Amino acid sequence: MAKKLPAVDVALVGFGWTAAIVAEELTAAGLDVLALERGAWRDTPTDFAVTFAQDELRYMWRRSLFQEPARQTLTFRNSMDQTALPMRHLGSFLPATGVGGAGIHWNGQNWRFLPTDFVARSHNEARYGTLPESMTVQDWGVTYDELEPYYDKFEYLCGISGKAGNIKGRIQDGGNPFEGPRARDYPNPPLDMVYGPTLFAAAARETGHKPFPCPAANMSRAYTNPLGVTLAPCSYCGFCEKFGCGNYSKSSPQTTILPVLMRRNNFELRTQCEVLRVNCDSSGKRATSVTYIDTEGREFEQPAEMIFLCAFAQHNVHLLLLSGIGKPYDPKSGEGVVGRNYAYQIVSSVDVFFDDKIINPFVGAGGLGVGIDEYNGDNFDHGGLGFIGGGYLACWNTHGRPIELHPTPKGTPKWGSKWKEAVARNYLTTATISTHGAVMSYRTNYLDLDPTYRDAHGRPLLRLTFDFGDNEHRMSDYLTDRAAEIAKAMKPREIHAKKRNGHYSVVPYQTTHNTGGAAMGTDPRTSFVNRYLQSWDVPNLFVMGSSVFPQNAGYNPTGTIGALTYAAVDAVKNIYLKNPGPMVQA
Repeated sequence: MAKKLPAVDVALVGFGWTAAIVAEELTAAGLDVLALERGAWRDTPTDFAVTFAQDELRYMWRRSLFQEPARQTLTFRNSMDQTALPMRHLGSFLPATGVGGAGIHWNGQNWRFLPTDFVARSHNEARYGTLPESMTVQDWGVTYDELEPYYDKFEYLCGISGKAGNIKGRIQDGGNPFEGPRARDYPNPPLDMVYGPTLFAAAARETGHKPFPCPAANMSRAYTNPLGVTLAPCSYCGFCEKFGCGNYSKSSPQTTILPVLMRRNNFELRTQCEVLRVNCDSSGKRATSVTYIDTEGREFEQPAEMIFLCAFAQHNVHLLLLSGIGKPYDPKSGEGVVGRNYAYQIVSSVDVFFDDKIINPFVGAGGLGVGIDEYNGDNFDHGGLGFIGGGYLACWNTHGRPIELHPTPKGTPKWGSKWKEAVARNYLTTATISTHGAVMSYRTNYLDLDPTYRDAHGRPLLRLTFDFGDNEHRMSDYLTDRAAEIAKAMKPREIHAKKRNGHYSVVPYQTTHNTGGAAMGTDPRTSFVNRYLQSWDVPNLFVMGSSVFPQNAGYNPTGTIGALTYAAVDAVKNIYLKNPGPMVQA
């Protein structure tokens, strides 16, 4: 029997970027906010101090900051005719756990989506004709122009380093000329560029492209954000992705919001409290509370006036399915919305080997790189190519971690003396061009509850059914070929183009950018939340994060997640609190 606790105004499930933003905004508006985080407390001076040696074995390979599959996992299969099996080791993506969530271990690569990304169905059909029936691509219900002020707010919270390419419709030299119009430049100038990306930029210009410094949440200089929190200049240590930053140089909830939020008397954070379900009243139209369990196995019922799901994308969907909120998606009939429109991203790379150029890969930062955007979204004519969508190409200098980084030419043995010789020869003299491609949503890619496997609490595991489509393979091959052309223009000794072949696998790491399952949109028949991330069915329930993306664009998602969160909480303050109920009439 769960112990019922005193009610609060707002309950947050999970505590990463989105929960921190919601908590800061709503406590500032005078509401009592409670956050429930399944993982442990983490802050910079305690867990990531500069005297705390970065341990690649602990953080990268033993997954110290991530979900433990022995405690919580999901099952996976490529298609509906297969039997899904549990993921017993984290591989292709890395869900975080603990205060800060993925905001601790991200690289800091912070992008805005293109204006056309938000109207993916209507734009592509207007230009190229009707999309295949198998695609469930849809417009978001919100436009880039509507989100622009909230992109700006997130970038200034984080102190993004970069160079604007389009300010109020005027193209800016040195920035990304394909980005949507922005009101002002980034708050900080670009990071100091290192040799590998500089070589890429020169080759990109030589081949007719417009390279620009990639926007980074790594500080190019000391910066104090609008909340009064100060971040320090990056030291280019190369321990960003999969690591916490002890130098206060990478934006995270800990380095941008928590120092302010934790001082507020109307905010409470309870850690190691796992929410088991969201409870509704007898009508099913109002969320009344959440039930959670602590580390001692005690169950509590926490009533709240509003509930925000702020966990990792798949966890939000899992909780909705377990709670019986919303109609589960059925791929055979195409009906239902919870679990619909799951998408991922598709990546590839080209290694560029030199004999006479020292790249020094260990001088890095998570967002340190030069990119080009000619092949992203609909920035190029797809006529006759056989696919829609695209992605950016970038040469990053993110790290030179010795256990992870072993650049070797094609044909090198996987082990032994020849492998060692190749690593020693190429470690300092290799650059890599990465492609980062979109994945469309399809009728047969979805999330549901597994009929066989259960977690420690007796609940069905989440089941992921996913594979890359022909559209994605054609698009990724196209991007890889363009990357290879630029790689050759860098005048290397040799290159190794590594295309993404075959079925999707959960084994090798690719990207943690999972999206969909509680998609936003304009039609309750095809979306779980409206443009304000408010449930169509349960108006005092909100879903944050990338689980609301209808499909996945060719950029890292955090900037758009931040913008959507600020837009949603702005609507809650200015519309919902004055008149609680649906903010959009279907």
